[in-house]
Amino acid sequence: MRALIVPKLTLAALAVSAALGAPAPGVSAQNVREDFTAFAINMNSGPRTATVDFRIERWSTDEERQALLSILIEEKDRYRANQALLKALQKMPKAGFIRTPDRLAWDLRYARQHPMEDGGRQLVLATDRPIGFWEARNQPRTMDYPFTILEVRLNKEDKGEGKMLAGTQIYIDKNKNLVLENYGQQPVRLNEIRKLK
Repeated sequence: MRALIVPKLTLAALAVSAALGAPAPGVSAQNVREDFTAFAINMNSGPRTATVDFRIERWSTDEERQALLSILIEEKDRYRANQALLKALQKMPKAGFIRTPDRLAWDLRYARQHPMEDGGRQLVLATDRPIGFWEARNQPRTMDYPFTILEVRLNKEDKGEGKMLAGTQIYIDKNKNLVLENYGQQPVRLNEIRKLK
């Protein structure tokens, strides 16, 4: 298992900060439509590549962000916190979708953006992850890692790169660090991200 520990004081600078950290100025649930495409490189089980497309249709509100963060702060048991977080995320209105050429689109449930100092912006997208029939029936340990999180950094021209964490667990540890733990895999690299006109 690989864990990314995000210190509480530096949340604003890292991926999860945009998802669960301080409120972003000017972010609201207004209707938007932004389409992006990326070249994904998955180094798990040998290198594989694919195109990943995603669309943002609405930005998540400060209230939605706070509701998710409150679950992690209040529930001390990691398993129960992730189950409660999963249920809350699944009840949120659709924020967009993500898809690859060989799969149906999967709804995104959370989307936030933050301006960066260079004039670009950071996007954090989150959803539950697709669960196949075998996994649902057999309930392996991977079921304890129910989230997919994308972190994207775009320049002023809306081009950039990012990472996708699939099969992730989220919790706050005893030192008040926000932790993203992947189930034994590296993040998928997203290269050549660009906004579609």
